[in-house]
Amino acid sequence: MPKLLKESDRTQKSSKEEQMALERENDILLLLRHLAVREEVTIKIVLDCLYDIGAVNLINHKFPFRPLNRFMKAIARMSKPAFRIIAYYWFKQNCPQLITNWLMGKVAFEKVEIPVPQTVEVEADSILDPQQSNLQIQQLRSQVRFLTGILIAVVTIFGSSFIWLFYNFQSEPSLPPQPAKVKLVNQ
Repeated sequence: MPKLLKESDRTQKSSKEEQMALERENDILLLLRHLAVREEVTIKIVLDCLYDIGAVNLINHKFPFRPLNRFMKAIARMSKPAFRIIAYYWFKQNCPQLITNWLMGKVAFEKVEIPVPQTVEVEADSILDPQQSNLQIQQLRSQVRFLTGILIAVVTIFGSSFIWLFYNFQSEPSLPPQPAKVKLVNQ
């Protein structure tokens, strides 16, 4: 005759299972953190590849004007080392926990309730007519173009000033000008 588990036995068993699951989750997190430190070079190469692809796609999407496009790609190439440092630091701090949470979600097998979309009633007065919407869209686009132009001008000015300062600091210090020697010619 099979034994029936008492309620206290069930709670102890589920408590032990939960404790074991927490320990294993901590083990996974520790292993992923160790992997992130040990495989620093590999992670940086992966991040470089993602940056190359993402930067080119973003610039092509946001800046279709060819001269501006090339300029922005040059800036993206110069900012790559800074991105690598920041991205690796972010990866090391956040990704082990994110990956652990994702993996634990994959093995949890919990039922997920899909929210039912709610219908929203909108009054006819609150909807803008198409002409007003198009006018607002055009105004917003012109503001975006204006702000993009200002951003490019500021980046160009600051970039050129930093390059100029870097060039001046790299060149050898020049000697102070010597007073000119004047020869008197006897007549």
